[in-house]
Amino acid sequence: MREELNKNQKEEKEHSEPEKDDKLITLKESEYLKLKEEADKAQEYFDRILRLQADFDNIRKRMEKERQEFVKFANEGIVLELLNILDDLERAAELTQSEHQDLSAFLKGVEMILAHLYEMLKENGVKPIETEGKIFDPHFHEALMQIEDKELAEHTIVEELQKGYMLNDRVIRTAKVKVSKK
Repeated sequence: MREELNKNQKEEKEHSEPEKDDKLITLKESEYLKLKEEADKAQEYFDRILRLQADFDNIRKRMEKERQEFVKFANEGIVLELLNILDDLERAAELTQSEHQDLSAFLKGVEMILAHLYEMLKENGVKPIETEGKIFDPHFHEALMQIEDKELAEHTIVEELQKGYMLNDRVIRTAKVKVSKK
């Protein structure tokens, strides 16, 4: 029994005495309360930072998802307009296969389809690059051929071989042209 008492006393002594590395510091109660208040504030700020970081990550992920959706369906309006033009072309192709062949009506239909297509492109910021009679500019034109012409100034565009186009003042396809040389 005595051994048990000594053992219990020894354990109590170990628990009540600070460890060798721990130093006992005495503070005024007001200083202790101030430190405790500041520690609580620090914990509150830390928790707030964690929540804000989580919110930021969620917003970033949501914005990335919305961006991907936007890119995925950004051309929907143009595609719908092209589908209308495709329908017109299919109707024109069906007319050529029928017994009733009126060439002038067919050509008028094709011209209407082209006008519809040009209007759709114009509404979406696409415009053709002007070429004939202009001076060759490698930013807008691609010279495929040269012909000698002493009457025209050097590097004047004589003929357009393929139209070039700009999208909102940015070249998306250069015009293929024939250029004069002395």
